[in-house]
Amino acid sequence: MPAVTVDDILSLPRIPEPDAAVAVERPVLGVTTAPNGFEGEGFPVRRAFAGVDHRHLDPFVHMDQMGEVEYAPGEPNGTSWHPHRGFETVTYIIDGTFQHQDSNGGGGLITNGDTQWMTAGAGILHIEAPPEALVVSGGLFHGIQLWVNLPAAQKWVEPRYQDIRAGQVGLLSSHDGGALVRVIAGDVAGHQGPGSTYTPITVLHATLSPGARLRLPWRPDFNALVYGLAGQGTVGQDAQPFGTGRLAVLGAGDVLTVSADREQESRSPNLEVLVLGGRPIREAVAWGGPFVMNTREEVLQAFEDFRRGRLGRIPAGH
Repeated sequence: MPAVTVDDILSLPRIPEPDAAVAVERPVLGVTTAPNGFEGEGFPVRRAFAGVDHRHLDPFVHMDQMGEVEYAPGEPNGTSWHPHRGFETVTYIIDGTFQHQDSNGGGGLITNGDTQWMTAGAGILHIEAPPEALVVSGGLFHGIQLWVNLPAAQKWVEPRYQDIRAGQVGLLSSHDGGALVRVIAGDVAGHQGPGSTYTPITVLHATLSPGARLRLPWRPDFNALVYGLAGQGTVGQDAQPFGTGRLAVLGAGDVLTVSADREQESRSPNLEVLVLGGRPIREAVAWGGPFVMNTREEVLQAFEDFRRGRLGRIPAGH
């Protein structure tokens, strides 16, 4: 980790240091530790949002850190065909390879820094699994799956699929060159990521060298979450301990700070973080299995529509 690097970080555009005289630092409201679980046909995950009040997560609903795991030959597995409605799934692969296919004709192979962005909208079926070659060989697998809610007015949009290659993400440097920032979606200091979103959000993956500090300008109308993918450090101006498998929820302000410890474990030489935020939708959320709607009746209707085959058909050959 990570898949996307640069030979000379100092050649990248730099995120300007926020003006200390006017910047409002976002306080840390709380730090939680993600419990371990299993998804699909048995791949290990950390449930990043477990135990966090939805009001702090909005417009996000759910996030799993998949792996980091070194599979033996024959061990890699994924999900079976399953439905979604009412939100978007974002699958970001840091290491390894995953195959996606959906009933709307979208899909492909993603690996080492690629992202698949699927808008389920009115309804879709899809499957995510390692390719046969990886099942045979085994190998390293590490990724993130994030669920982004859709507002009521857009829950019934036509499904769509975005294939975001590693080379398309925006690459930035921190002010002092100690951190590499990959912008997957949204805007950071005027630099736009490639992901096209219905709900205004920002998603980025940052690598902080030992001892480095990253101060990010952040839209005051967005919420702010920082998740530790690997390594150890601190978050917030008051330097709360933070690291692998931990989620920090930040309060109001327009700047957030993450720092890497000077000493890191050999398995994780840097602090790796996912930083995400968005404009809260502030609507009722009714979540039932693979469906995220506004009312219980809409969730029940989604299950009925799936039973009747109205969310799509599995393509021939599957």
